Amino acid sequence: MRVRFHLPNFVQFGKLNLLFDMMLKQSPEFFREGVEIASVYGVFPPSLWNGGRLQAGLCDKVSVRNIIKAYDERKIPLRFTFTNPVLEKKHLSDPFCNMVMHLADNGLNQCIVVSPLLEEYIRKEYPNYKLTSSTCKRITDRDALYAEIEKDYHIVVLDYDLNHDFELLEGIPDKEKVEILVNPCCNPGCPNRVLHYQTIGLEQIEVANHFRKYPNSPYNAEKFEAAHPEGKPVFECNCESRSLFDITGLKNHITPDEIWEKYVPMGFSQFKIEGRTFDPFNLVEHYLYYMAKPECRDKARLILLRNLLRNDALRPMDMGIAGR
Repeated sequence: MRVRFHLPNFVQFGKLNLLFDMMLKQSPEFFREGVEIASVYGVFPPSLWNGGRLQAGLCDKVSVRNIIKAYDERKIPLRFTFTNPVLEKKHLSDPFCNMVMHLADNGLNQCIVVSPLLEEYIRKEYPNYKLTSSTCKRITDRDALYAEIEKDYHIVVLDYDLNHDFELLEGIPDKEKVEILVNPCCNPGCPNRVLHYQTIGLEQIEVANHFRKYPNSPYNAEKFEAAHPEGKPVFECNCESRSLFDITGLKNHITPDEIWEKYVPMGFSQFKIEGRTFDPFNLVEHYLYYMAKPECRDKARLILLRNLLRNDALRPMDMGIAGR
């Protein structure tokens, strides 16, 4: 049995994800059967091609190289969230995104796509990358979904409003190719989701251009909102700040027991934990909720948080509880 999880944010949560990988390897008895890290998704800020969640900040070339190396050494694919839906042809030549693509072009790393324009460009210029079709496409029609799965994608991420449509899920011909987002924080059936993705895409372009011109100056989100008043109601959405305990009652939420008792027996093995913009404590709770055995969560949490406080995140973990 393989139960493969795709985890968020290889930059901001780089230390956490690498520590979690070491904990999986050193103390497998803490975890449910078959748990693996399938990939870690996100972008190096300020990637103009990024979508889904706004990512500000700035990574230099040395940092990009070091982070790629750290994950490559552990055979964990980086999966770039290049899901900006409002890209134009002029954006394809973005020097930062192309630099990242060149540095990570080793056959291990992957891309998540929405824009047909960017997808065509990546297929032509960077054929070594496996491509994932994003949940941001908002494909909720059964026939359209089945057609998407038949296309040349490595993985297709299910729209999470379909998480409990078991008739549709049973009919998927290649379930190994489908990834299910288990912990959506967005309201089920949200009518603003596509508009939100579009507005985030526009602002991501603004963020990337700002840091290219003014690398030492903070980005001013209020200027963007003033220039794009149509996006303001969407940005007032508070869903991204929800904790694990806020989302378990949503009807598109999938519990750990459901993963092992329903979805895995059906043939699904790919599961996504969202959380690129979570605080680290919330994300730790999600990791342990989904991947640790219930009776081991408290001990695993203490060990993980203690090791996060250590200066050297990459040395072998201290798996003990007792004080020194």
